[in-house]
Amino acid sequence: MYRRSGGARGNAQLTSLVGLVLLILLAVEGATIPAIRQLLSVHIFVGMLLLGPVTLKLASTGYRAARYYTGAGEYVALGPPQALMRFIVAPVLVFSTIVLFSSGVLLLVVPRRGVVLELHKASFIVWFGAMSLHVLTYALRALRTVAGSWGRAPSGAGWRILLATLALGAGLAIAAATYPLAHPWFDHLARADSGHLSSSAR
Repeated sequence: MYRRSGGARGNAQLTSLVGLVLLILLAVEGATIPAIRQLLSVHIFVGMLLLGPVTLKLASTGYRAARYYTGAGEYVALGPPQALMRFIVAPVLVFSTIVLFSSGVLLLVVPRRGVVLELHKASFIVWFGAMSLHVLTYALRALRTVAGSWGRAPSGAGWRILLATLALGAGLAIAAATYPLAHPWFDHLARADSGHLSSSAR
């Protein structure tokens, strides 16, 4: 099964493929932030959809790290990430990703505008900085990895496409199932807008 999945290079291709999918979805999510009041519904839906691909990306990179540090030959041969990325950016990115999405889920399940919301905002700032460095370092390489394997039918290509599709499908199912939980936020915005209009009319 491991050989059929493509081994270390297959893992790299899966990570690159999911990374490019995430880049598109994160761009959509980021575009909602400047107009968050008007696009809150999109922000929440895409945020929950991201849970599937983000989980797969963390799993694929975590698996590679585990295989590398346990001395698996193929993974050692590919070499480690740059020192800055490995020892500083990656830990910060992983931790801030977990905090960002966990706080987002918590805000949806238990709508509150207190400490959790501030944690969500603060973790986004940290995450955005680490993610920007990550994208600048790896985006072109990921694109070359995916483009280089296109049309070659490399070992395990079907499995990798299936995994990415399942991750997207799982994210979509989570987003659809949890979207009704967002209504308290919409009601809050409606009341706030109503109050603002009433104050302006006086």
